[in-house]
Amino acid sequence: EVQLVESGGGLVQAGGSLRLSCAASGFTFNDYVVGWFRQAPGKEREGISCFSDTDGSAYHADSVKGRFTISGDNTKKTVALQMSNLKPEDTAVYYCSAAEFSHCDIKTIQAMGIVSQHWGQGTQVTVSS
Repeated sequence: EVQLVESGGGLVQAGGSLRLSCAASGFTFNDYVVGWFRQAPGKEREGISCFSDTDGSAYHADSVKGRFTISGDNTKKTVALQMSNLKPEDTAVYYCSAAEFSHCDIKTIQAMGIVSQHWGQGTQVTVSS
């Protein structure tokens, strides 16, 4: 059974940093792309980043590029999202998801948002101004 467990959310002031972690189990890590999504109240879910252990590819949406960095650890089966220079508009519930892709790019994250069947429970990130 595929399981994804997020951790690391919390309350932080604007300009601060947080590190989210997604612990994965129940699947072969390098057969899947793991992505991070977020959903703010009243807004659509947004795919912000993904990582492929198969080819080492990574993607960051323009809204987070230069501030967020995704990384994966095959030995620990975790995918981390390092978030820096946080802004109030980053406030959302952050979810990780996994799907059977071998490469990560904008098309992958868009497809994951539609077809992925594996999601974590989410972790709240709140950025105060």
